[in-house]
Amino acid sequence: MTLVAHADQDRPLAAASVMLVAMVIIGFIDNYVAAIATEIGLWQFQVMRTILMAPMLLVMSWLGLGTLRPRSILRVGGRSAFAGIAMMCYFGALGFMPIAQALAGLFTSPIFILLITWGLMGYSIGPWRILAVLMGFLGILMVLQPDADAFSVWTLLPVAGGLFYAVSIIATRSWCAGESTMALLLGVMLFQCLFSGAMALGLVVLDMPETGFLTRRWVWPLVDVWPLLWLQAVGSLAGVWCIIKAYQTGEAGFVSVFEYSVMIFGPFFAWWLFAQPVGAGQAIGIGLIASAGVIIALRSGAEQRRQIIPG
Repeated sequence: MTLVAHADQDRPLAAASVMLVAMVIIGFIDNYVAAIATEIGLWQFQVMRTILMAPMLLVMSWLGLGTLRPRSILRVGGRSAFAGIAMMCYFGALGFMPIAQALAGLFTSPIFILLITWGLMGYSIGPWRILAVLMGFLGILMVLQPDADAFSVWTLLPVAGGLFYAVSIIATRSWCAGESTMALLLGVMLFQCLFSGAMALGLVVLDMPETGFLTRRWVWPLVDVWPLLWLQAVGSLAGVWCIIKAYQTGEAGFVSVFEYSVMIFGPFFAWWLFAQPVGAGQAIGIGLIASAGVIIALRSGAEQRRQIIPG
């Protein structure tokens, strides 16, 4: 979940520590999305979460953490659409599959970034990153464990999230290099709120049958789910703030490696809190995806340093 920021100082130990804190927070709070899914639908969850996060975001901006005003509404809006859809795919997957599988799908984003920049933007890739793509693809198969008899298109939902997230990261670098991180965060929140509100209304207008998290209509009251919504809102902002701080403190290629620790913390909390197991094959697949991302991050970081300092 890389957020690009310009480092004003390089403190690798501090940056790694802050990133690990962020991944502990995210790995913990995202486990409770499955509990939220038993009470309300995805679209209501996204709207309510945004409503709770908005005042806190305003306070963060007031405290000097960044302006909420975008330089280009069109570019920020486009980037927000890709990032927002990615998060909806991820959260939607959390409603019906273990967090290990959902995280593995989302963290295929470095593989998609590499394929998009190579296939559509003409960037060259070497043998190490080709190997990383093959490792990542094998890891996806091992984690998702596709079964021809029981296969559903929804099994690929987190991988779709990884694709959209990859596009959003490329858009962040290409379209929004001068934008405040707070403005980018606000853009994603507004897109998710408006899109989810439209989906919630569409379920009613089209009289869609309620078959689970993705198609459940708006429900009241929310007594049982309020604490979990607040946990998501506060935890998400705290986690994102830590991610931003980590990228401001250390070199991006180094810091991004520590994001993959969420693939340890998420399944750990799932096992500890909900006795949710991870099979040996899935554990190997998670390791392959994480290793692929680390290889891509390190090789890409090395390539960027060579471009800055020839030789």
